[in-house]
Amino acid sequence: MEPPGGRAACLALGLALLCSALRAAEAAPAGPGPHSAVGQFWHVSDLHLDPSYHITPDRTKVCSSSKGANASNPGPFGDFLCDSPYQLILSAFTFMKDSRQQASFMIWTGDSPPHVPVKELSTKLVINIIGNMSSTIRSFFPDLQVFPALGNHDYWPQDQLPVTTSEVYNAVADFWKPWLTDEAISTFRKGGFYTQLFESSVGSQPLRIISLNTNLYYSPNSVTVNITDPANQLAWLEGILEASSQKQEKVYIIGHVPVGYLPYARNTTAIREYYNERLVKIFRKYSGVIAGQFFGHTHRDSIMVLLDEEEKPVNSLFVAPAVTPVKNVWQMESNNPGVRFYQYDLLDYSLLDLWQFYLDLRDANKKNESDWKLEYILTKAYGIEDLKPESLYELAKQLSVPHSKLFEQYYNNFIVSYDKTIVCEEGCKTCQICAIQYLDYSSYTDCINQEAMWR
Repeated sequence: MEPPGGRAACLALGLALLCSALRAAEAAPAGPGPHSAVGQFWHVSDLHLDPSYHITPDRTKVCSSSKGANASNPGPFGDFLCDSPYQLILSAFTFMKDSRQQASFMIWTGDSPPHVPVKELSTKLVINIIGNMSSTIRSFFPDLQVFPALGNHDYWPQDQLPVTTSEVYNAVADFWKPWLTDEAISTFRKGGFYTQLFESSVGSQPLRIISLNTNLYYSPNSVTVNITDPANQLAWLEGILEASSQKQEKVYIIGHVPVGYLPYARNTTAIREYYNERLVKIFRKYSGVIAGQFFGHTHRDSIMVLLDEEEKPVNSLFVAPAVTPVKNVWQMESNNPGVRFYQYDLLDYSLLDLWQFYLDLRDANKKNESDWKLEYILTKAYGIEDLKPESLYELAKQLSVPHSKLFEQYYNNFIVSYDKTIVCEEGCKTCQICAIQYLDYSSYTDCINQEAMWR
């Protein structure tokens, strides 16, 4: 939406460049005050490039990712039945670069190839697409530290990520060498995960990034069925967290497939239940070390707050929406493309706020220009102080109230302003509320069984 008086002022000035600068300034996060020690970082996820995307009169041939379905309203920046055209991905990175934000680093939580039938891809094609996206990010942000994670589509066949070294792990390790240390690269080659310290010039404590290969735990991964600890990642994770605890480091966990329950599917974890229980246990044990967790995969915008056994909030988790706008024909809703920007306390790495940006895809296609806008600032949208577990828990309680207007806002953000007329009530709301607060089997099941409370 144009800001009040914005269009008239722009016309009066007659300066298109000034206008776009003003718009970018409106969307951009306010810089930290002169005395506050605040750091900032970007989070992008689920780029899902579809190299086949092109405008053609035959709507079934616009993109391979529609799997033969008619594209709904294709334009230069994509379609809701297609994965991302390159132009959409370029527009996202152009916006991020032009926003001139002082980011310390970027996290990129996976999934570069498109959603197409297995026979339409190959190991070589998957490697090429990940390489293309890696070099695109580097060309836009040559001096920015990037911490990537692998997604379930970053392999061929999709989902089948292995527990030992592979052609894909090796090729991707080479692409990511400019960002990662030799030690991180060596670990990555063996199992698709790594850890690395982020050296901050201000922070009194070091920040450790742990990039997990949660695809090893993903339900459709048949390679890891009946393996107690695929690639020994769980033992490795506990060892790293224990060492971080001893050294008084703070940790950000990043990964593609999130822990916990899917907010749109009842009684369904994104990863196998056994692994979910193991991870929740580890994250509870080391919640004093972990300052934040960041995932993608669902293409939607959601939060989770990890509670300990006494139902005390101990960890904040965030699932970032996708850049791709794709949906299946049978789905009622999708998401507009989104990217996000976090602020954190430089002293203890606790999360202070997030800015969610989005592209109104219908509008961009209609106007033939991409105008990325601020969708919301989390603390302002929900009236909370920061993004610490206690604040998110308070928010969760407010969202749980029957007929909560705040929940309507949350759900609109969940689908990245895709369609304000779509409502989430009754069973839909129950799934959302329970997934936000309860990440383990017993507490989630109790929540679902108290369904009447959320209506």
